[in-house]
Amino acid sequence: MQLNKKSKIFIAGHNGMVGSSIKRKLDNNGYTNIITKNKNELDLLNQDKTFKFLKRYKPQYVIIAAAKVGGIVANLKYKNKFIYENLQIQNNLIHGSYLAGVKNLILLGSSCIYPKYCKQPMKEEYLLTGKLEETNDAYSIAKIAGIKMCEYYSKFYGLNFKSLMPPNLYGPNDNYNLNESHFYPALIKKIHEAKIKNKKNLQIWGSGKAKRELMFVDDFADAVVFFMKKKIKEPYLNIGTGKDFSIKWYANLLMKKFNIKLRIIYDKSKPDGMPKKCLDISLAKKYGWSPKNNFDKALKITYKNFLKNNN
Repeated sequence: MQLNKKSKIFIAGHNGMVGSSIKRKLDNNGYTNIITKNKNELDLLNQDKTFKFLKRYKPQYVIIAAAKVGGIVANLKYKNKFIYENLQIQNNLIHGSYLAGVKNLILLGSSCIYPKYCKQPMKEEYLLTGKLEETNDAYSIAKIAGIKMCEYYSKFYGLNFKSLMPPNLYGPNDNYNLNESHFYPALIKKIHEAKIKNKKNLQIWGSGKAKRELMFVDDFADAVVFFMKKKIKEPYLNIGTGKDFSIKWYANLLMKKFNIKLRIIYDKSKPDGMPKKCLDISLAKKYGWSPKNNFDKALKITYKNFLKNNN
């Protein structure tokens, strides 16, 4: 069935940064039949409840934005939870969708699925060609399992279950808890606090040399809606900007935007994570999608939301 403005769409994880962005995008584009459930209404870790929910509502599209996510600290500290919860959520939603007769599903993955020393930029075909980055292997393994599950369910059951791989995302509703956050929201918070408290130094984990690709969450949501309307032959696609910069570069850029000069102190006792992570987005471009990248506008929206929710 073709996607239309009245299509019944279930967004799993609509309160998170990515899920809320996708919901805003669908709302703004006039989609009127969006189903959402809070954690207290539907525990996605509970198979029986998830299966019953999907059978009852029978959505035409399921978007899996629900996941246990975090930066290096959280990934290292809670490997047990990262692998269990992500596998459980995915299994329940993917298999439950199949049982409920759902034909269309999008799983949101991550660029960390690729090998630690992956050839750059990272093409889809490089998946499972090398060892994963140790700091987030639990999360990566769960996501790879989900991608493969979608691929095999599509192949064996004739379904349109596909996956999209974003790079590091940032934007409204991001997590600024320094023990859980990714590098970019952590930098925003640290530089903001340094300015308010007249600090002179900025501490960064690792060497600052690790390179990361960054994408505004609303631009990724655009891509999700774009590919909801497309039939793609590949089981998964990279969605990013195709550009990456070092952590040090991002820190200097934010200091310039916030009009503050801090001395960067590198805590080299902490890991860098993957040395370089840049997605090859040529396959997605072949379908007519192209990345938007208005960094200044995106940062203003992000910082405004940060000030609203973190003061």
